[in-house]
Amino acid sequence: MELLQAWTDAAAAMTAGHPVGGGSPLPYDAPPDDTGETQDLDMAGLTITFGFGPTLFEKDGEDRFGLRARQPRELRRLPHFPADNLDDARSDGDLCVQACANDPQVAVHAIRNLARIGFGTVAMRWAQLGFGRTSSTSTAQTTARNLFGFKDGTSNLKAEDPDGLAEFVWVRRDDDPAADWLAGGSYLVARRISMRIETWDRTSLREQETLIGRDRVEGAPLSGGTEFSAPDFALDGRDGPIIPLDSHLRLAHPAHNNGTRMLRRGYNFTDGADALGRLDAGLFFIAFVREPQSRYVPLQNTLSRDDALMEYLEHTGSGLWAVPPGVRAGSYIGQSLFA
Repeated sequence: MELLQAWTDAAAAMTAGHPVGGGSPLPYDAPPDDTGETQDLDMAGLTITFGFGPTLFEKDGEDRFGLRARQPRELRRLPHFPADNLDDARSDGDLCVQACANDPQVAVHAIRNLARIGFGTVAMRWAQLGFGRTSSTSTAQTTARNLFGFKDGTSNLKAEDPDGLAEFVWVRRDDDPAADWLAGGSYLVARRISMRIETWDRTSLREQETLIGRDRVEGAPLSGGTEFSAPDFALDGRDGPIIPLDSHLRLAHPAHNNGTRMLRRGYNFTDGADALGRLDAGLFFIAFVREPQSRYVPLQNTLSRDDALMEYLEHTGSGLWAVPPGVRAGSYIGQSLFA
C-alpha cells in the first residue's frame, strides 16, 4: 500500500505538470526527487493508468499478499492463442503502468520516476514505447492508420457513446460480488503484435484490401460506401463475397462476434531492426473491456485461427490487468482493493 500511495502522489503531481516531490529544496548532496527532463515542458495531456495482474492475487498456487479471495473471475491469464509466438519476458506482470502523453518525453519521464520510486519494492518486467495512436476514441478525432497504411479501429467505441461504454467497458458492481472493488473500473488487454513490414510492402494493393476488407484510401468496406458505412457481408462478386470470408473486417466485426465491442487505445511501435535486418515494428494493441474472458478471448481465438491477415502478423507479447476506478482526492490507487 505504501508504494501505491507514493505512486498516487507522484502521478497526481506529474499529470498536473508539477515535479515529483513538489520541487522542495533538498540537501545539495542528495539526489533530487524529480529526474528533471520535463522541467521546461508542459504536461502534454499526460494520463497514467494502473492495473493489477492475475499473479498479484495468486501465483503457482500461492496467495502471495492475502488477496486471492478478491481476485475477479475475469482476471485470468490470457490463453495461448493459435499462431502466438509469445516472449515470456514481454508478457504478463503483477502490475501494469500505462503513461500516455502528446510528448513521448513526458510519458517516459512518468515511467522513469514511478520506477525510481518503486526501486527495492518492484522491478521493471517489460516495457513498450509506442507512438501515433491507432483507433480514434472520440467522434472529434479522425481514424488513425497503422503501419500497414490502413485506418485502424473504425468501429471503435467512442467517448460520446455512454451506453456502449457501460455495456462493454465499465465493470458493474453486480458483475462479480467478490470483486466489487473493481466496480467502475475495467480490464486492460495488451498484445504486442509484430508486423512483417517488408513482406507487406511487396504485396499488391488489391491483395492488401482483400485481406483487410476495406479500401486503403477512404477506409470504406469493399461492399461500398464511406468509412462508416455498414458493411454488406451478403454482397457477392464474381469470385464469392465482396468482403472475403477470411478478411479481417468480417471476422472482427461485432455482427460475427455476438455483438462484442471494445474501447481500443493502441499505438504503433518501431524498435529498430531484428537479427535478420528487418524492421522490428508493429502494433501495440491495447483495449479496455468489461468481460475479457467471455468477449475478448473468443474474438481473438477466431482472428488467430481464421484471419488471412495473420500471415503478416506475429503476436509476441500478451497480458491482462484489472484497472481499478479512478482516484479521488484523499484516496490512493486501488484503495478499494486493499482497504
